[in-house]
Amino acid sequence: MDLRTWEDQRGRVSTASGEVSYVDVGEGPVTLFVHGAGTNNLLWRKAIAELAGERRCVAPDLPGHGGSPVTATQDLSLNGLARLLEDFCESLELGELDLVANDTGGAVAQVFAVHHAGRLRTLALTNCDTQGNLPPAAFRPIVELAERGELAPRSVRLAAHPGRMRAGALGGGYERPDEVPGEVLEAFVRPVFGTLEAARQFERLLTSVRGEELDAIEPLLKAFTVPTLLVWGTGDPNFGVEWAHRFAETVPGVTEVVEVPGAKLFFPDERPADLVPHLRRHWA
Repeated sequence: MDLRTWEDQRGRVSTASGEVSYVDVGEGPVTLFVHGAGTNNLLWRKAIAELAGERRCVAPDLPGHGGSPVTATQDLSLNGLARLLEDFCESLELGELDLVANDTGGAVAQVFAVHHAGRLRTLALTNCDTQGNLPPAAFRPIVELAERGELAPRSVRLAAHPGRMRAGALGGGYERPDEVPGEVLEAFVRPVFGTLEAARQFERLLTSVRGEELDAIEPLLKAFTVPTLLVWGTGDPNFGVEWAHRFAETVPGVTEVVEVPGAKLFFPDERPADLVPHLRRHWA
């Protein structure tokens, strides 16, 4: 699905927790796709293109990402983002759904899932934050820059040079960053780092998302029985596959851990063929 077609599918809805830009394509059982920090719903475009013939695929942008605005007072904690996700589902009257998430979106999905298990048919997580690994050790220096207010100005300067951004921030999430289309790279980077104001809000998101929020839901995760699939790239320096297996030991609903050799954080975009068949099998 090219970017023009993708943008033509966009809608926007006002919820009790804020405005949300989203894509809603296809017909059938609802699947909700949640991205993480620094990307947007474009992360899912290839998977959705494969699934739209059999599923209603709904992919929101998190606040300050893609087409979703963010306000200075908006709650950007995991709990706040999970409430936004629930308000979004209510606004679109999505009903029962299958949930798929990546990166920070996976942490949001966990908080959402344990509080709204009755809404979920299934959960599927790709490489993402889990208890004990938020933020990941390799990402902690970035969070520390955000805590000191130094990330925003550095990122705005970096965003002015797409080649450096490709090799730097996004390069860690792709096996082949040189093959990411320039328009996709720009669509990821511009909303979060296009202005200093936007970058300050991104700093606020990174410092609002806390590991303690995942610690707080541990008892609920230990009782979570919704069928849960983990599809995990083994080449990700932030979210090693050991964290997927640790999660599987904690959560009784986990049915399978699928390891994707060499895949990195953003493999749902780069290698959708290593995700979509597993989702179909999980849903069946």
